[in-house]
Amino acid sequence: MENEKIIELKNIVFSYGNFKAIDNVTLDIGKGIYGLLGPNGAGKTTLMKVILGFLIPSSGSGTVLGYDITDSPLEVRKRIGYMPESDCLIPGMDAVGLTAYLGELSGMPRQEAIKRAHEVLYYVGLDESRYRKVETYSTGMKQRMKLAAALVHDPELLFLDEPTSGMDPQGRKEMLELINDIAAKGTMNIILSSHILADVEASCKHVLIMNKGKIISEQDIATALNMGALNIIELKLNGDAAAFKEKMAAYKMEQDDKGVYRIHLPADFPLQSLFKTAYDSKVQIRHFRKSKVTLEDAFVTAIGKGDANAH
Repeated sequence: MENEKIIELKNIVFSYGNFKAIDNVTLDIGKGIYGLLGPNGAGKTTLMKVILGFLIPSSGSGTVLGYDITDSPLEVRKRIGYMPESDCLIPGMDAVGLTAYLGELSGMPRQEAIKRAHEVLYYVGLDESRYRKVETYSTGMKQRMKLAAALVHDPELLFLDEPTSGMDPQGRKEMLELINDIAAKGTMNIILSSHILADVEASCKHVLIMNKGKIISEQDIATALNMGALNIIELKLNGDAAAFKEKMAAYKMEQDDKGVYRIHLPADFPLQSLFKTAYDSKVQIRHFRKSKVTLEDAFVTAIGKGDANAH
């Protein structure tokens, strides 16, 4: 069913001592591929660990694929493939042996795990290197190996934490193609946590933005990039722009190396006011157009609103 909930969290709180890393998070995640964005320290990794049952919340409740995260963490983890950001490969093992071993740990019979290990290593492009020791792999190969390990038991839900970390541009492109291919098959739900906004924009249909332990925005990518939600105007000014910038100080404005300003305006801002402000500031507008809203723009706007609401 399209509206079926994969993850349901209600009023989840988790603290490290006096620091509240997860602050009363309520969240429903349906089928599909979700991007999880947030600055360092936002609580993304802690939230993943709570969902996986590695950390027990001090209050609140949650289910993953129908299983309680506190009462049935092993049942939850059986159904999740987890590709961590940190290096988690065991030196001295080759890729086939390690992938099959992890398949057995998830409950697969040995022969089935070995067969499946060969299949997923071929899928991620490591078939010719599958008998090499994993510590001899390049960074990009290690990322592919971690993806294979997350896929070996054919999970219902896949957690990808910084999946393109350390990869060169071609490797990053190929990793995103793999993720998109997995999503297109429609048999696995994906949560992709990344600080690279372009990766999320390229792969995900929905985005969750997290800051200071809270989910501050939850929407589909198309809505986040909807021009109606935010006006970003490109301007080139002729004359002394200081007075104009002072009059527009309430709005986010940046200037590129070609002298073009990008001004972030609310959807209901009357654009004719820009021309009046320019006239009053004794400058001429020599270039004017609406700019494409990027996920970075939506991210910055959401973080700004979240910080404003916190005060």
